[in-house]
Amino acid sequence: MEYHGSCLCKGVQFKIIGDFESFYLCHCSYCRKDTGSAHAANLFSTSAKLEWTKRDTEISVFQLPDSRHAKAFCATCGSALPNLQMNGKLLVVPAGCLDTELDKRPDAHLFISSKAAWDEALEEIKKFERLPE
Repeated sequence: MEYHGSCLCKGVQFKIIGDFESFYLCHCSYCRKDTGSAHAANLFSTSAKLEWTKRDTEISVFQLPDSRHAKAFCATCGSALPNLQMNGKLLVVPAGCLDTELDKRPDAHLFISSKAAWDEALEEIKKFERLPE
């Protein structure tokens, strides 16, 4: 399979060739902090290849000291980007940065003991197609 993705400002674009072995929604406090949301949605692969097809802006990587938590992002718009971890053996791809439709559904929620208190029964709240009037 081939996937294409980009950051919000389109200054960074990439292609991934291969398959993802897993797709997790992580609720740990690190992932909630670096996404500003209820969880991170990351795809993982030990075999897929990442190719940067456009790098008009800088890609920054933040490694949280004394942890395995790392985040790559566009230095211009701040969008999360793929990164290699575990000495290049693991490709981690934020699902939201893909432009190609993803057929794979998440495999599991992780670290639900760290889940935000407001992240409960969200399917029961109002839904709008657009910004409410």
